[in-house]
Amino acid sequence: MSRRCELTGKGPMTGNNVSHANNKTKRRFLPNLNDVTLQSETLGRGVKLRISASALRTVDHRGGLDKFLAKAKDTELSANALKVKKEIAKAQAANA
Repeated sequence: MSRRCELTGKGPMTGNNVSHANNKTKRRFLPNLNDVTLQSETLGRGVKLRISASALRTVDHRGGLDKFLAKAKDTELSANALKVKKEIAKAQAANA
């Protein structure tokens, strides 16, 4: 499992640990990833994703998974999230 958010594409960053003596050693800053099941109103089912805590807050702010994926760029989404986005678009086209 990669350490990358499926919705925003956030991944590990690098930096330095700096000691009191100003010695620098490399370190990694890992994203705060959580396994969550988000409910899709259009599909009427849950979707399991591994997303960052900040992405979860953004999904809530935008009004749910369907609205978040409608605005999201395809390049940032994982293959799984992109598949869900296309399913939602197809279901919305069939309902309209």
